[in-house]
Amino acid sequence: MRIHRPHRGTSLLAVFLVLAATGLFASPAQAIVGGVESSKPYAFLGSLERPESPRPDKHVCGVSVLAPQWVISASHCAAPPNQAAVGTPRGWRVRIGSLSASSGGQVVDVDKFYRLATPRPDGFFGRDLSLLHLRTPVRAVPIRLASATPPDHTPARIVGWGMTCDDRNNPACFPDKLREADTAVQPISACSTGLAGQELCIGSLDGSVAATNMDSGGPALVREKGRWVLAGIVSGGNANQPVLYTDVTKRAAWINGIVDGTAVPPEVPVPSLAGTVELDRCMASVVRTPDARPGSKALLLTNGHCVEGARPAVGSALVDQPANRPIAIQDSEGYDKVTATANRLVYATMTGTDIALYRLDKTYAQLAAQGEKVFQVTTKPVGAGAHVDVLSGAYRQPCTVQAVISHLREAGYQQDNSFRWAATDNCYLGPGYSGSAVIASDGNTIVGVHNTSNRDGAQCTDGNPCEVAANGTVTSVQGRTYGQQINAIPACLTAQSTLDLFAPGCVLARPAA
Repeated sequence: MRIHRPHRGTSLLAVFLVLAATGLFASPAQAIVGGVESSKPYAFLGSLERPESPRPDKHVCGVSVLAPQWVISASHCAAPPNQAAVGTPRGWRVRIGSLSASSGGQVVDVDKFYRLATPRPDGFFGRDLSLLHLRTPVRAVPIRLASATPPDHTPARIVGWGMTCDDRNNPACFPDKLREADTAVQPISACSTGLAGQELCIGSLDGSVAATNMDSGGPALVREKGRWVLAGIVSGGNANQPVLYTDVTKRAAWINGIVDGTAVPPEVPVPSLAGTVELDRCMASVVRTPDARPGSKALLLTNGHCVEGARPAVGSALVDQPANRPIAIQDSEGYDKVTATANRLVYATMTGTDIALYRLDKTYAQLAAQGEKVFQVTTKPVGAGAHVDVLSGAYRQPCTVQAVISHLREAGYQQDNSFRWAATDNCYLGPGYSGSAVIASDGNTIVGVHNTSNRDGAQCTDGNPCEVAANGTVTSVQGRTYGQQINAIPACLTAQSTLDLFAPGCVLARPAA
């Protein structure tokens, strides 16, 4: 398997950005599978370097020079943490015209990115392109776009610095020398997930000659009038098949409109992601109760099923457990801003609700001094019809609570007064987004956490929650997603943010005797 691209098969993203969070790496592959080391550089070809890269040379994707201050790559190569379509990158640069990914050529900073595709609403299919504006011009002779889509079986050349193996902790997997291979454009049907008329299918039919991980954004070159021209940009593919390339000839108007300045997309404000945290396979947020004092240690809220080790038992809770979870609290754009350690599991349960509270090694006053966001926990339950925002990974989605469910049952656990998301909402709340904060319209109050969805339509099993009405009627619908109430939390915490399950009004589940 190659690296996952949103919503489709597998991909060649260099997006260590996704890999780092999910741990997804592919089966053994070669950089430009079936290729050889290039004997000389291509003047227009370059490497995109980003500080988040696991590679010593910081390479993540290929780029091609279209104009002195413009290079083209894949959209997923230029994805910022908040998935904005237009924006200013942090620490990106390109190395142009060198055989080496770590030395030589001309190195220039990137000061703006424009992405044709973002994960929603239009998807990446046939749109996986980005244009990067360079702070200063490069001396390279630009490559021209192909005049038309190359026919099936047209000879093509592919080049890149993709991985030679799939262990991101092994420096030997990251080649310094450029590789290339001669292959051909295949019928789109040879790529099982290809989009006819928008994408090219390039490589050998069995995938033995193809681009691979971190070749994303690199070019597919064909000959026109005796010279190389750009036909496609590496997007993604499936194992044992050719690779999908976005057909640049179909997007010439978008490309030319930005490069020549006649149709430059505006930068649209993106909702803030400040105060959120990405945990392993889950999300979390920094929270405080209304009575919490500035000198109290800050709390981190996520789902009970997101704790390390064994989950809380049915009908019980975990209280005051040791923990050691390094975290990074995000800023408004989704970049890591403040680091801390969750050094104590204060409380976790999956009975009545699905929540976990960790204590951080920093106080609320310290976080405030560093300019970090902290959400206030509500004291009121979420009701049907409520309009809220869900902070799920790189997105802040407007959602509506469709209904409040008397009981939600899953794998022996039962939560009460859970809320169901409206089916018409454009909320992406699949696996990996458990613990996502549900925020009220004021932008400061956290009113719930997302926790589960019915994947297969089964009834009350793990991964397939069922609804139990007050009269005992059981309903199970594939695709329904749910969040949990958190309004019971404040009554169980003191002003010092310590837990008191015997405090007046505290109804959270207690540890079993």
